[in-house]
Amino acid sequence: MRRRRALGLGAAAVVVLGALALLVGSGVVWPGRIFALGHPVRGVDVSSYQGRIDWPVLVADDLDFAYIKATEGSSHVDRRFAANWEGARTSGVLFGAYHFLSFESSGEDQARHIIETVPADGTLPPAVDVEYYGEHFADPPPREEVAAILDPLIRELTEHYGTAPVIYATPAAYERYIAGAYPDCPIWIRSVVVPPSLADGREWTFWQYSHRDRRSGYDGTEPYIDMNVFRGSRAELADLAG
Repeated sequence: MRRRRALGLGAAAVVVLGALALLVGSGVVWPGRIFALGHPVRGVDVSSYQGRIDWPVLVADDLDFAYIKATEGSSHVDRRFAANWEGARTSGVLFGAYHFLSFESSGEDQARHIIETVPADGTLPPAVDVEYYGEHFADPPPREEVAAILDPLIRELTEHYGTAPVIYATPAAYERYIAGAYPDCPIWIRSVVVPPSLADGREWTFWQYSHRDRRSGYDGTEPYIDMNVFRGSRAELADLAG
C-alpha cells in the first residue's frame, strides 16, 4: 500500500512539474515577473523580430520606457530601427537605442556606426549590449581584447551624446568583462528567473526580468517581447533621460 501511494505521489509530482515546465516554456508563468512587481517603472526592448509596432497600443499597456535595437557591429542596422525610433518618439514614452557589441570590429568603427545611425534626440542614454554569441559561447574572448573594443566605444559615445552609455550584459558577460570597471555607465542586467546580483556588488539600474512576455501592439515573427524594470521612480528615470 505504501509503495503504491509513493508511486502515485511520484507520478503526480511528475505531472505537476511537467505542467509547470510547459507553462514556463510557453511564457504563461515566468518567475522573474513575481520579483519584478516591486519595481513599477517598466519598459520593453524591441527589434525587427517584433515586426511592425503600433506604439500607442504598446505604450498604453503600462509602459514607461523602451529601448530599440539600432545597430550591430560596424555595419548592420536593424531594419525596423527608423520606424521604431519615430514611433517611440511620437508615443511619448521615454526611449533610447541599443547597439549589439561585436567582438570582430574595433570600438572606433562601431562608435562611428552608431553615431551615424542613432540621432541625438533620444531621451534615454544609448545602450551597449555585451553578451556572448555564436562561437563565443564556447570560446569567449579574453577581457583585455573586449576592453580594447569597449573602452574607445564608451569614450566616443560619451563624448558624442553627452552622457555615459548604459551597459547591458548577461551575468556571465558582466562577470567576465564589466565587473569592477566603467563606473559611470548605468548597468542593465539580464536575469529572467531570480532578482539579479552583480558579481562586484554594484547596483543595477535596469533589469531585464523576462524574455517571454506577450503584449498587444506588434505583429512580428517573434511572439514574445523582452520586459524590463528601472530601479527607481518615473521621475528618476526622467532625470536619467535628461
